Amino acid sequence: RVRILAQGGRISTETNTVAVGGANSAVLFIAVATSYKNYHDVSGEPEGITRKQIAAAGRQPFKQLLAAHMKEHQRLFRRVEVNLGESSAMSLPTNERIEHFAEGNDPQLAALYLQFGRYLLISSSRPGTQPATLQGIWNDSMNPPWGSKYTININTEMNYWPVDTANLGECLEPLTAMVLDLTDTGARTARKMYNARGWVVHHNTDLWRASAPIDGPGSGMWPTGGAWLCQALWDHYLFCNDKDYLKRIYPAMKGAAQFFVDTLVEEPTHHWLVTCPSLSPENGHPEGRSSLCAGPTMDMQILRDLFSNCMRASDILGVDKDFSGQLAATAARLAPMQIGGQGQLQEWLKDWDAKPGTDPHHRHISHLYGLFPSGQIDVHKTPELAAAAANSLDTRGDISTGWAIAWRINCWARLHKGDRTYNIVKALLHPTRTYPNGFDAHPPFQIDGNFGGASGMIEMLLQSQNGEIELLPALPQAWAAGSVKGLVARGGFEVSMAWKEGKLGAAEIHSLHGTQCQVRYGEKIASFTISRGKSIRLDQNLRKID
Repeated sequence: RVRILAQGGRISTETNTVAVGGANSAVLFIAVATSYKNYHDVSGEPEGITRKQIAAAGRQPFKQLLAAHMKEHQRLFRRVEVNLGESSAMSLPTNERIEHFAEGNDPQLAALYLQFGRYLLISSSRPGTQPATLQGIWNDSMNPPWGSKYTININTEMNYWPVDTANLGECLEPLTAMVLDLTDTGARTARKMYNARGWVVHHNTDLWRASAPIDGPGSGMWPTGGAWLCQALWDHYLFCNDKDYLKRIYPAMKGAAQFFVDTLVEEPTHHWLVTCPSLSPENGHPEGRSSLCAGPTMDMQILRDLFSNCMRASDILGVDKDFSGQLAATAARLAPMQIGGQGQLQEWLKDWDAKPGTDPHHRHISHLYGLFPSGQIDVHKTPELAAAAANSLDTRGDISTGWAIAWRINCWARLHKGDRTYNIVKALLHPTRTYPNGFDAHPPFQIDGNFGGASGMIEMLLQSQNGEIELLPALPQAWAAGSVKGLVARGGFEVSMAWKEGKLGAAEIHSLHGTQCQVRYGEKIASFTISRGKSIRLDQNLRKID
């Protein structure tokens, strides 16, 4: 429905057109709705909805509408400031800067790209809307690639990697709501396909919350999509410390865990518990005509997180003590991460990575979930596994499609390789992978590369997995001087800092919840208790600045 208000002139209408002539200005109010209310209710009344929306908007002058829009946008956007340095390239049009980014020094374009990712998330995922899809709200086709749906073996999760670190926690709400919907449809699939309790979703879902396998077995027969989505919700809890939110999501986490307690099988050689059938998205292996296998490394990493998170939530909420004990016993039998004969992190139970039939340069780096977004592989706590992950990344190569390059950025940042990470940032911002308007060129266009790239740049500046707030862990020489304000660390801390000549000058840590924090900068570590709503300032030696 469209309504036009003109200043002066006249408006005329015909069957399929509206014409405005001789006017000084015209404001168009456009509202769109369908009968869709949710995945099991299509009783909505789009005519009434659009009439009401346009009537409400039409009572306000354009300037007032614009001011309200800007105020709401700025409420979220202005929480974070990023300065990675400036150069003369700032005076060029954005498309020219993208074209030449890899050739010269334009650190401000990287800062712009990070902020552009925040803008896209603000625009495409707000409470009351659907989660950001493969193309976000910018899909322009009635038959878009992959249906512009939710590919949950990486792409949907990647859309939300920067949501908390970039200080946009509210924007996760549509994903939370979708996961809670999936517990219903996924319970039916668990019961009918697997005769199991709980719920399951495979590699893809949509507006109707589909949960069964789709497409061929090489991508579709992967049962761990719902478990990975639960990790995104738990991670948000680590940032917000909202016990009411934890109560809301815990049943989904518990149901996902119940499904795997019922369906894991014993691997005959080591008697580990593994998923079967499954696959390592979306890579093939030497033994079989498809990708199907038992116990791929990614599954085991995801389930280790899921079980651990459920046990922690059970303890925090004071519920399900017996079930928590069952999870502990099951988790202890999950297949461990293994280092293969090439010094790599194995992608499968068997050391197949270098054998014919696998793709050593595959776009997916599924077995590196444990490095990022999880924190099971850590340069400080598990150096041998970190070295094996680096070996795997080297073998895969830095150049791939847009979103796959973005994943590599996050992984190399977790390995604290600042200059290596920055070289991959340059590959992401290359005109073959970033369109002139800044959108990720997968190709075709997918929005997840933008979100993954923004996340990776934040990881270069701030990390907070495994109970530490780490400052400037992967700072490249190209960003030798700069500052950030308002990034968020797990535990509920807003972090601002400035650096010069590649070294931290000062950092400010603001506590949102009044919890203890451990701060790391290089080899220096210090612990602090900061009262709720208070801040501390630290120098490069992590000493308090009065």
